[in-house]
Amino acid sequence: QVQLVESGGGVVQPGGSLRLSCTASGFNTYTMAMGWYRQPPGKQRVLVAAIMTGGTTDYTDYVKGRFIISRDNAKNTVYLQMNNLKLEDTAVYYCRPPSGGVPWGQGTQVTVSS
Repeated sequence: QVQLVESGGGVVQPGGSLRLSCTASGFNTYTMAMGWYRQPPGKQRVLVAAIMTGGTTDYTDYVKGRFIISRDNAKNTVYLQMNNLKLEDTAVYYCRPPSGGVPWGQGTQVTVSS
């Protein structure tokens, strides 16, 4: 069964850090680019970070320098290290190949609150 399971979210104060994990089953993540998306309350889901098969990474401007996407091919897992979190980073975070073809997971809630 093709499945993505995100974890690692929580409640954190501004300036704090969290590390999200996304573990895949039913397919090999290392054969494709993988992305982290987020959906703030009442807004659309958007791509914030991506990692290519060769390890090249790309970020949207509002997370560049604060978030780091990485992958562990042996564990079939993709990570998102989030540092210096801001109130506007509050969202449900999902991972998925930007090319699609895989069902969305349940996501993991990240709440940045003072």
